[in-house]
Amino acid sequence: MQPIQEKERIVTLDIIRGFAIFGILLVNMLAFFSPFIYINPNEYWTHQTDIWALSFIDIFAQASFYTLFSFLFGYGFIIFTTRLQEKGLSVGKYFSRRLFVLLIIGCIHAFLIWHGDILILYALIGFLLIPFLKVSVKGLTWTAVLLLVIPNGLLALSYYIAVKLGMGYEFFDEMKPMVEQSIEVYKNGSYLEITAQRIHDWSFVNISNFIFIIFTLLPMFLLGAAAAKIKLVEKATEHLKLLKGLWVTTLIGTLVFKLLPYYTDKNLFTEVVQDFIGGPFHAIFYFTTITLLVKMNVAYSLLAPLRYIGKMSLSNYLLQSVVCTFIAYGYGLGYYDDLSVSFRIFLAIILFSVQILLSKWWLSRFQYGPAEWIWRIGTYGTKQPIKKVMKG
Repeated sequence: MQPIQEKERIVTLDIIRGFAIFGILLVNMLAFFSPFIYINPNEYWTHQTDIWALSFIDIFAQASFYTLFSFLFGYGFIIFTTRLQEKGLSVGKYFSRRLFVLLIIGCIHAFLIWHGDILILYALIGFLLIPFLKVSVKGLTWTAVLLLVIPNGLLALSYYIAVKLGMGYEFFDEMKPMVEQSIEVYKNGSYLEITAQRIHDWSFVNISNFIFIIFTLLPMFLLGAAAAKIKLVEKATEHLKLLKGLWVTTLIGTLVFKLLPYYTDKNLFTEVVQDFIGGPFHAIFYFTTITLLVKMNVAYSLLAPLRYIGKMSLSNYLLQSVVCTFIAYGYGLGYYDDLSVSFRIFLAIILFSVQILLSKWWLSRFQYGPAEWIWRIGTYGTKQPIKKVMKG
């Protein structure tokens, strides 16, 4: 069993994947350098440039890119399993092994590098995709829509009632001891103390919210799988009418739901709607926008460098965490809670630009990124060649 080779890759998907990695970095810059999970960002930062920078991240990136990457995960599931079926190999065996290896990588990342890991959740919830393999495109789409609308609609309704009853952001006051502890530990603690804090922070976010996370990620997995079954990217020209229709629909959904706190009141209800409903609309808007843009020569030339990041998305995602936590934490440079939000955006742009250059250099010599190579070895159970064969 051999993994997908270079000639079989879909460049557009690599470009979108690279774009998603930048968006994820942009959002993660808030949590790399601040106790973001315990604070009310609307009150934590008071300088005007920070407020503007925070609004930029909130509008263009927050809740839009992990959903986009979830969509791509579902798309990749169909590509991967289709290839297994063509070879007459067990989908359950190889896909389960692929998810198990991803789970191990995620645990290393979450508990030894950074608490904001998403890989563990992708691996665990990814197992729920297996029963949907033979479901029709229509079935996948309607299941995804229902999983998005019903739970998130009920969640939004509960917050609407809570806001009407006078509930605000007071619960963040109870988080102040955790804010102080996070700053002290991440800024001045030893590696072991920071590791203990990482485990606590990961558990705080993911264990109690796991059901809500399922209803966020799984629908996007299913929508991505539905898109892959009709080869929405590979046959973009044939699906041009559908792509344009999706683009208009998701643009309207983005303007209505993603921007809701900015043309109404910013409260718990509007922010829940913004993230859990506006986020998926925005993610698919980005997906359709790039799919349509790459058909234009000028746009493709501008977007093409993102494909290097996309081909090594796992390696680049992990590298971002290693670099940023080294800058932030006490065992590194110790800049935790010291950098302005606007500077973090600048730092993200610099880091991502360097990653493009490093990825291009690496891929000129090797077939896969280092993390992708390890993932493939674990998935297929055999040693995989990594060096490119130079033709002379």
